[in-house]
Amino acid sequence: EVQLVESGGGLVQPGGSLRLSCKASGFTSLSSFGDYAMAWVRQAPGPGKGLDWISSINNDGDRTSYADSVKGRFTISRDNASDTMYMQMDNLRPEDTAVYRCQATNTWVGTYWGQGTQVTVSS
Repeated sequence: EVQLVESGGGLVQPGGSLRLSCKASGFTSLSSFGDYAMAWVRQAPGPGKGLDWISSINNDGDRTSYADSVKGRFTISRDNASDTMYMQMDNLRPEDTAVYRCQATNTWVGTYWGQGTQVTVSS
């Protein structure tokens, strides 16, 4: 079974930067990281806050998409050789405070989720 582990979260001041990583493992001889489209989602603190999609990247890494709230500030990327996805987050704002989770999707196999990493933007 595919496992996803996020890292790179932490406390940062407004205007600062962080780089999140999502390391995947658990592939068999019949599957690989490149078989999965990847995405980042986040869940802000507080009651009633659901998961918000923020960015996706296709299997080969040559197509990306972003939510309007992060466009121009966040950059998604992946390295299939190391089974890792990244999110470079620049010009962070207090409203970016959330638990960030990565998601791996394969049409035939299904969807896997990481546990998340906390990002807190505060002065």
